[in-house]
Amino acid sequence: MPTFSRLVRFLAKDGKTYYGDAILPKGVNDIAKITQARIIKGDIFGKHDVTDQVAEVKTLLAPLDNKDVGSVRCLGLNYAKHAKEANMTLPSYPILFHKPPTALTGPLSPIPVPLPAQEVPGLDYECELVAIISKPTLDVSPAEALSHVLGYSVGNDVSHREWQLKRGGGQWALGKCFDGWAPWGPGIVSGEVLGDPTGLRISTRVNGELRQQGETGDLIFGVAETVSKLSRGTTLMPGDVIFTGTPEGVAMGMNPPKWLKDGDVVEVSLEGVGTCRNRVEFVKEKAKL
Repeated sequence: MPTFSRLVRFLAKDGKTYYGDAILPKGVNDIAKITQARIIKGDIFGKHDVTDQVAEVKTLLAPLDNKDVGSVRCLGLNYAKHAKEANMTLPSYPILFHKPPTALTGPLSPIPVPLPAQEVPGLDYECELVAIISKPTLDVSPAEALSHVLGYSVGNDVSHREWQLKRGGGQWALGKCFDGWAPWGPGIVSGEVLGDPTGLRISTRVNGELRQQGETGDLIFGVAETVSKLSRGTTLMPGDVIFTGTPEGVAMGMNPPKWLKDGDVVEVSLEGVGTCRNRVEFVKEKAKL
């Protein structure tokens, strides 16, 4: 069982990077607004201690160092209303794809859009509840699955629909796996603190405009069922990250689509966790000498 309440990884004002337990200001539930954390020592997936040493937070980083991440699994079409807006049949089994750990980035980091993703419009956002595995998990039952979850976060499964649906040869990965296309954070809230992950409000804003507004009760495969199904015959490992799908309101579902543009600010939020705020930055072509 984790001893932390709200795990964060951060650059402190002393110039060092730490894991810590977030100290929320009174009346605040958004981890992104913290200024202090108690330093954690030890193995966050095993024995660790939340010390009395308080550090001043300069910048929040991705909740896990990439070296502590095993894999990044993602579910597609896992909200009933999102499947409806995409004119697709509700899946009988989870639609699984993977992102590389290099797609992960922090809750305040820019979203870099490389030149291939600038060739045609299609840049989209997807707010998602993220679950993190705490221990080796194989063939676990839904009733036991949540005891294998370290905690919960919020993420943005940034996607390019042209590359996902038309240039991927039938696979989605090419439209979702660019570097920095999975911002997540602002921390990891333990199950003991967050409680049942069903029925949480989740949303996306673009330049302040509300685009997505749903709740995790609309998940086709809830967290417990997702962890159980993904563990059938396949061992999930500590640090495996699972993006559980997005609610309705993506740009692709609008008429006309409101694709993301250079300079847009995207905010994805999850009740009880907080908000990731990331600016879209088109990579400039390098000058030829």
